[in-house]
Amino acid sequence: MSRMVTDAEAGPRLADLLRAGVARLARGGVDDPRREVSRIWADLAGMAPGDALRLADRHADRELVTRFDTAIGRRAAGEPLPYVTGLAGFRRLTLHADRRALIPRPETEGLVALVLAHAPTGRVVDVGTGTGCIALALAQEGRYDSVVAVDHSADALALARENCLATGLRIGLVRSDLLCGFGPDAFDVVVSNPPYLTLAEYTSLDGSVRDWEPVAALPSGADGLEATRRLMGEALGRLRPGGLLALEVDANRAQDVAELGRAPGWTGVTVHHDLFDRARYVLAWRSEFS
Repeated sequence: MSRMVTDAEAGPRLADLLRAGVARLARGGVDDPRREVSRIWADLAGMAPGDALRLADRHADRELVTRFDTAIGRRAAGEPLPYVTGLAGFRRLTLHADRRALIPRPETEGLVALVLAHAPTGRVVDVGTGTGCIALALAQEGRYDSVVAVDHSADALALARENCLATGLRIGLVRSDLLCGFGPDAFDVVVSNPPYLTLAEYTSLDGSVRDWEPVAALPSGADGLEATRRLMGEALGRLRPGGLLALEVDANRAQDVAELGRAPGWTGVTVHHDLFDRARYVLAWRSEFS
C-alpha cells in the first residue's frame, strides 16, 4: 500500500486533494465525479475506496499526489476510467487494462456464465481474447482440460499474458486470425465476443469509446457480421461433433446471427438475453452428424 504521511509539508490533506479532483471531473462533464475520484485514488494508492474517507485528514505522499493529478487530468479529458487506473473488474478477477484491448464489460460476464452453464468441461478456445478476460474467467471457474486464448493482435496478446501472470491462471496464448491456426475437431467449446458493429455505427459511437478503444475490435464490415460469419464457418471445422459455439452479439442483429447458425452443420440454436433484457448471446451446437 502506498505510504500516507502526517507531515503537513509533505503534501495536501487527502480530503482537499479529493475535493479538488471532484471539481475537475465535474468541469470535464464526468458523471458521478465523487465515485470516480474515490476509485482513481483507491486504485493508485492500492486501497479500498472506503479507506479514502477514513484517511481524509492524513497528508498524501507527493509522488502519489503527482500520479493522482495526472490521472484526474486524463479522466477529465475523456479517457475511460479503466484505462486511467489501469485496472478493470471482470467477474471474480481484477485485470490490467489499457488501450491495447477493449475494456471488459458486464455484458461479457453473461457470456461466461452461459458457457459455464452449458459446457463447463473439455477444451475451450476464446477467439479475440483482448485482455484475456473470458479465457481467464473460464480457467478460474470452469473444469476445463485446456483453455486457449487467441488474438490477431500481438499487443492484445501481450496484455493477456500480463493478466495471466497477475492472476496466476494458466491458459494458452496463440496469435491467429480467428481459428485458421488450428486443425479439425480441436475444441469442445468456441467462445467469442467478436467485432459486431457496422461501419456507420462505429462512426457514430460516443467518443469515449470510438476515440480510445482499439478500432480493430469494434466494426466488422458493412453489415456488422463479417467477423461473425467467418468465425462460424471456421468454428464448424474446429469444433468436435456436439461442441458448443457461444457468441456475444449486437442486440439488433441477434436474430441475423441465429439465422447463420441454422446453416447445415449447426443445431440447437438459441438466443439469450442479458441483464438489461437485450438479445445479446447466441449459442449453437455442431451437429453430431456433420
